[in-house]
Amino acid sequence: MSVATLWHEAKPPVRPAPPPHQRAAGRLGLTFACSGGVSTLADLDQHSPCRALFPRPPAAAPPLAVLVNTAGGLAGGDTIAVSVSVAADASATVTSQAAEKIYRSLGPHARVETRLDVGERAFLEWLPQETILFDGACLDRSVRANVAAGGRLLACEMLVFGRVARGETLRHGKLRDAWQIESCGRLVWIDRLGLAGDIGGRLDGIGFGGARALATAIYVGPDAAAMFPEARRVADSEAGGATLVNGVLVARFLHSEPSRVRNALAQLLARLRPLGTLPWLQ
Repeated sequence: MSVATLWHEAKPPVRPAPPPHQRAAGRLGLTFACSGGVSTLADLDQHSPCRALFPRPPAAAPPLAVLVNTAGGLAGGDTIAVSVSVAADASATVTSQAAEKIYRSLGPHARVETRLDVGERAFLEWLPQETILFDGACLDRSVRANVAAGGRLLACEMLVFGRVARGETLRHGKLRDAWQIESCGRLVWIDRLGLAGDIGGRLDGIGFGGARALATAIYVGPDAAAMFPEARRVADSEAGGATLVNGVLVARFLHSEPSRVRNALAQLLARLRPLGTLPWLQ
């Protein structure tokens, strides 16, 4: 017995779809409040791979939180959302344990969203260590802050384009870096940086001048104008610049040596913060 099969009845073999890559979706929420003139941690919400450590701060210093990414870095498709809220009259310092690493992506962006809320007469320091972009990395990062009347915010972010210490150069990838600052419910400063494709060529061209690291520091507060001359002196001496926009003090540093940018940022922040030094330099 034989069976004839028409050509259009033949079906190609079904190949199973490749398994999806495991992606991280970290979340960290910190709330600080003031009770009896003392600032304390009021609420903590953390979801792996985000964790917070609370080392004992120096005497008379505000509470200190140190952020940890237990995954050791971010790849394409990973997301991290961090929110820090400081209630009226409270103060806090938030930093990170180590530099954040953004690995080569297979296509999707790694997303990092930061939300900072500063209450009336409150003070928040957002002072993370640098973010290192590996060749082929894709990063979409945003920092949004809202500062109430009489509140103060000192914040910084630093980018390193490639593992320069290992001789690696960031040639291709995608980057979207966004800042948005509101004061008393009014938008006072917004900034966008976008790089895609031949990032190495852009960094070597006009505008970046061969820079391999970029740092931005902002200060929002009633005394921002008074602090501006000192910030400009530091920036002018360290291959940077400073300006005052709608009461927001903004300083930026660019250099081919990431260590130069890190040191310049440390000098500036040390002049602007009350304790005169940084958590990750103590």
